[in-house]
Amino acid sequence: MPINTKEEALLNYLSEFVLPSRIATFRKNADKRTRYLTVVLEDIFQSHNASAVLRTCDCFGVHDVHVVENRNELTVNPEIAMGSSKWLSLLRFNEAKENSPLAVSHLRKKGYRIVATSPHVDGTNLEDFDLSKGRAALFMGTERIGLSDYIMEEADEHLKIPMYGFTESFNISVSAAIILHHLSLKLRSSEIKWQLQHHEKVEILLKWVRNNIKKVELIEQKFFETHPQPFVP
Repeated sequence: MPINTKEEALLNYLSEFVLPSRIATFRKNADKRTRYLTVVLEDIFQSHNASAVLRTCDCFGVHDVHVVENRNELTVNPEIAMGSSKWLSLLRFNEAKENSPLAVSHLRKKGYRIVATSPHVDGTNLEDFDLSKGRAALFMGTERIGLSDYIMEEADEHLKIPMYGFTESFNISVSAAIILHHLSLKLRSSEIKWQLQHHEKVEILLKWVRNNIKKVELIEQKFFETHPQPFVP
Protein backbone atom coordinates (compact mmCIF):
# COMPACT_ATOMS: atom_id res chain seq x y z
CA MET A 1 0.00 0.00 0.00
CA PRO A 2 1.52 3.40 -0.98
CA ILE A 3 2.15 5.71 1.96
CA ASN A 4 0.28 8.99 1.51
CA THR A 5 -0.85 9.83 5.03
CA LYS A 6 0.31 9.36 8.59
CA GLU A 7 -2.56 6.89 9.10
CA GLU A 8 -1.22 4.69 6.30
CA ALA A 9 2.30 4.89 7.68
CA LEU A 10 1.01 3.96 11.12
CA LEU A 11 -0.90 1.05 9.63
CA ASN A 12 2.24 -0.25 7.91
CA TYR A 13 4.22 0.19 11.12
CA LEU A 14 1.69 -1.64 13.31
CA SER A 15 1.33 -4.38 10.71
CA GLU A 16 4.85 -5.49 11.59
CA PHE A 17 3.51 -6.63 14.97
CA VAL A 18 0.83 -8.89 13.44
CA LEU A 19 1.33 -12.17 11.59
CA PRO A 20 1.56 -11.63 7.80
CA SER A 21 -1.22 -14.18 7.23
CA ARG A 22 -3.46 -12.20 9.58
CA ILE A 23 -2.71 -8.95 7.75
CA ALA A 24 -3.47 -10.65 4.44
CA THR A 25 -6.86 -11.76 5.80
CA PHE A 26 -7.59 -8.23 7.02
CA ARG A 27 -6.80 -6.73 3.62
CA LYS A 28 -8.85 -9.36 1.77
CA ASN A 29 -11.88 -8.73 3.96
CA ALA A 30 -11.50 -4.94 3.76
CA ASP A 31 -11.67 -5.24 -0.03
CA LYS A 32 -15.03 -6.99 0.33
CA ARG A 33 -16.52 -4.56 2.87
CA THR A 34 -19.31 -2.21 1.82
CA ARG A 35 -21.13 0.85 3.10
CA TYR A 36 -23.52 0.88 0.17
CA LEU A 37 -25.90 -1.06 2.42
CA THR A 38 -26.26 -0.50 6.13
CA VAL A 39 -28.52 -2.04 8.75
CA VAL A 40 -30.37 0.02 11.36
CA LEU A 41 -31.74 -1.73 14.46
CA GLU A 42 -34.50 0.33 16.05
CA ASP A 43 -35.07 -0.29 19.76
CA ILE A 44 -34.22 -3.99 19.69
CA PHE A 45 -34.46 -5.50 23.18
CA GLN A 46 -33.82 -9.15 22.31
CA SER A 47 -30.06 -9.42 22.80
CA HIS A 48 -29.79 -12.80 21.08
CA ASN A 49 -31.59 -11.63 17.95
CA ALA A 50 -29.67 -8.37 17.70
CA SER A 51 -26.38 -10.21 18.20
CA ALA A 52 -27.30 -12.65 15.45
CA VAL A 53 -27.93 -9.71 13.11
CA LEU A 54 -24.45 -8.35 13.87
CA ARG A 55 -22.97 -11.71 12.98
CA THR A 56 -24.92 -11.75 9.72
CA CYS A 57 -23.77 -8.23 8.80
CA ASP A 58 -20.14 -9.23 9.29
CA CYS A 59 -20.58 -12.41 7.26
CA PHE A 60 -22.01 -10.45 4.31
CA GLY A 61 -19.49 -7.61 4.56
CA VAL A 62 -21.95 -4.90 5.64
CA HIS A 63 -19.61 -2.84 7.76
CA ASP A 64 -21.81 -0.25 9.51
CA VAL A 65 -24.65 -1.11 11.87
CA HIS A 66 -26.66 1.76 13.32
CA VAL A 67 -28.35 1.13 16.66
CA VAL A 68 -31.30 3.29 17.74
CA GLU A 69 -31.87 3.07 21.49
CA ASN A 70 -35.07 4.84 22.48
CA ARG A 71 -36.30 2.67 25.34
CA ASN A 72 -34.07 -0.36 24.96
CA GLU A 73 -30.28 -0.58 25.03
CA LEU A 74 -28.63 -3.13 22.77
CA THR A 75 -26.43 -5.57 24.67
CA VAL A 76 -24.24 -7.82 22.55
CA ASN A 77 -24.39 -11.51 23.43
CA PRO A 78 -20.80 -12.72 22.87
CA GLU A 79 -21.78 -16.37 22.42
CA ILE A 80 -24.14 -15.51 19.56
CA ALA A 81 -22.26 -12.59 18.00
CA MET A 82 -19.09 -14.75 17.92
CA GLY A 83 -16.86 -11.68 18.11
CA SER A 84 -18.44 -10.06 15.05
CA SER A 85 -18.98 -6.71 16.78
CA LYS A 86 -15.24 -6.03 16.92
CA TRP A 87 -15.05 -6.24 13.13
CA LEU A 88 -18.00 -3.90 12.57
CA SER A 89 -18.60 -0.21 13.10
CA LEU A 90 -21.47 0.20 15.56
CA LEU A 91 -22.99 3.67 15.65
CA ARG A 92 -25.40 4.21 18.55
CA PHE A 93 -28.11 6.86 18.77
CA ASN A 94 -29.12 7.16 22.42
CA GLU A 95 -28.70 10.75 23.58
CA ALA A 96 -32.30 11.93 23.14
CA LYS A 97 -35.66 10.64 24.33
CA GLU A 98 -36.56 9.74 20.76
CA ASN A 99 -33.50 8.91 18.69
CA SER A 100 -35.09 7.64 15.48
CA PRO A 101 -35.27 11.15 13.91
CA LEU A 102 -31.58 11.66 14.71
CA ALA A 103 -30.68 8.42 12.96
CA VAL A 104 -32.77 9.29 9.90
CA SER A 105 -31.22 12.75 9.65
CA HIS A 106 -27.70 11.32 10.01
CA LEU A 107 -28.26 8.68 7.35
CA ARG A 108 -29.86 11.07 4.87
CA LYS A 109 -26.86 13.38 5.20
CA LYS A 110 -24.72 10.36 4.31
CA GLY A 111 -26.79 9.82 1.15
CA TYR A 112 -28.87 6.86 2.28
CA ARG A 113 -32.42 6.01 1.32
CA ILE A 114 -34.51 5.15 4.37
CA VAL A 115 -35.91 1.66 3.78
CA ALA A 116 -38.38 0.25 6.29
CA THR A 117 -38.47 -3.54 6.31
CA SER A 118 -41.90 -4.84 7.30
CA PRO A 119 -44.29 -7.61 6.26
CA HIS A 120 -47.29 -5.51 7.28
CA VAL A 121 -47.34 -2.95 4.46
CA ASP A 122 -47.67 -3.21 0.71
CA GLY A 123 -44.00 -2.64 0.05
CA THR A 124 -41.55 -3.75 -2.62
CA ASN A 125 -40.82 -7.45 -2.73
CA LEU A 126 -37.21 -8.26 -1.94
CA GLU A 127 -36.41 -9.61 -5.40
CA ASP A 128 -37.72 -6.38 -6.98
CA PHE A 129 -35.72 -3.98 -4.81
CA ASP A 130 -33.72 -1.58 -7.00
CA LEU A 131 -30.16 -1.24 -5.71
CA SER A 132 -29.17 1.11 -8.51
CA LYS A 133 -31.23 3.95 -7.00
CA GLY A 134 -28.54 4.58 -4.39
CA ARG A 135 -27.31 3.61 -0.94
CA ALA A 136 -29.89 1.98 1.33
CA ALA A 137 -30.32 2.01 5.10
CA LEU A 138 -32.36 -1.05 6.02
CA PHE A 139 -34.38 -0.36 9.18
CA MET A 140 -35.43 -3.37 11.26
CA GLY A 141 -37.61 -3.28 14.37
CA THR A 142 -38.66 -5.54 17.19
CA GLU A 143 -40.57 -8.72 16.50
CA ARG A 144 -43.39 -7.75 18.84
CA ILE A 145 -44.24 -4.26 17.55
CA GLY A 146 -42.04 -3.82 14.49
CA LEU A 147 -40.73 -0.42 13.47
CA SER A 148 -41.99 2.82 15.01
CA ASP A 149 -44.74 4.82 13.34
CA TYR A 150 -42.17 7.54 12.72
CA ILE A 151 -39.94 5.28 10.63
CA MET A 152 -42.87 3.77 8.77
CA GLU A 153 -44.12 7.24 7.82
CA GLU A 154 -40.68 8.75 7.16
CA ALA A 155 -39.37 5.88 5.04
CA ASP A 156 -38.58 6.53 1.40
CA GLU A 157 -39.42 2.91 0.60
CA HIS A 158 -40.86 -0.18 2.25
CA LEU A 159 -39.38 -3.62 1.73
CA LYS A 160 -40.88 -7.04 2.43
CA ILE A 161 -39.90 -10.67 2.07
CA PRO A 162 -42.52 -12.68 0.18
CA MET A 163 -44.07 -15.38 2.39
CA TYR A 164 -46.46 -18.18 1.55
CA GLY A 165 -47.42 -19.69 4.89
CA PHE A 166 -49.67 -18.89 7.83
CA THR A 167 -47.03 -17.25 10.03
CA GLU A 168 -47.02 -13.44 9.86
CA SER A 169 -43.30 -12.78 9.85
CA PHE A 170 -39.79 -14.16 10.13
CA ASN A 171 -37.62 -13.84 13.19
CA ILE A 172 -35.63 -10.57 12.84
CA SER A 173 -32.30 -12.38 12.61
CA VAL A 174 -33.69 -14.64 9.89
CA SER A 175 -35.12 -11.61 8.06
CA ALA A 176 -31.75 -9.88 8.16
CA ALA A 177 -30.01 -12.99 6.83
CA ILE A 178 -32.46 -13.42 3.95
CA ILE A 179 -32.39 -9.74 2.97
CA LEU A 180 -28.63 -9.32 3.19
CA HIS A 181 -27.92 -12.58 1.38
CA HIS A 182 -30.10 -11.57 -1.54
CA LEU A 183 -29.01 -7.93 -1.74
CA SER A 184 -25.34 -8.70 -1.17
CA LEU A 185 -25.22 -11.19 -4.03
CA LYS A 186 -27.15 -8.81 -6.26
CA LEU A 187 -24.91 -5.87 -5.34
CA ARG A 188 -21.61 -7.70 -5.85
CA SER A 189 -22.64 -8.99 -9.26
CA SER A 190 -23.71 -5.53 -10.41
CA GLU A 191 -21.72 -2.63 -11.86
CA ILE A 192 -22.47 -0.47 -8.81
CA LYS A 193 -19.41 0.94 -7.05
CA TRP A 194 -20.09 -0.71 -3.72
CA GLN A 195 -16.58 -1.05 -2.33
CA LEU A 196 -15.02 1.21 0.27
CA GLN A 197 -12.89 4.16 -0.72
CA HIS A 198 -9.16 3.94 -0.05
CA HIS A 199 -9.19 6.10 3.08
CA GLU A 200 -12.09 4.06 4.49
CA LYS A 201 -10.12 0.85 4.06
CA VAL A 202 -7.16 2.40 5.86
CA GLU A 203 -9.44 3.50 8.72
CA ILE A 204 -10.92 0.01 9.08
CA LEU A 205 -7.62 -1.83 8.73
CA LEU A 206 -6.08 0.40 11.38
CA LYS A 207 -8.90 -0.45 13.79
CA TRP A 208 -8.57 -4.19 13.13
CA VAL A 209 -4.81 -4.15 13.53
CA ARG A 210 -5.02 -2.15 16.76
CA ASN A 211 -7.47 -4.67 18.17
CA ASN A 212 -4.94 -7.44 17.60
CA ILE A 213 -1.91 -5.91 19.33
CA LYS A 214 -1.33 -5.95 23.07
CA LYS A 215 -0.25 -2.62 24.59
CA VAL A 216 -0.76 -0.98 21.22
CA GLU A 217 -0.80 2.49 22.82
CA LEU A 218 2.87 2.14 23.78
CA ILE A 219 3.81 0.99 20.30
CA GLU A 220 1.93 3.90 18.72
CA GLN A 221 3.64 6.32 21.08
CA LYS A 222 6.99 5.05 19.84
CA PHE A 223 5.87 5.55 16.24
CA PHE A 224 4.83 9.16 16.80
CA GLU A 225 8.07 9.92 18.63
CA THR A 226 10.10 8.72 15.65
CA HIS A 227 7.77 10.08 12.94
CA PRO A 228 6.89 13.64 14.02
CA GLN A 229 6.18 15.34 10.65
CA PRO A 230 7.10 13.09 7.73
CA PHE A 231 3.94 13.42 5.66
CA VAL A 232 2.20 15.96 3.52
CA PRO A 233 -1.21 17.07 4.84
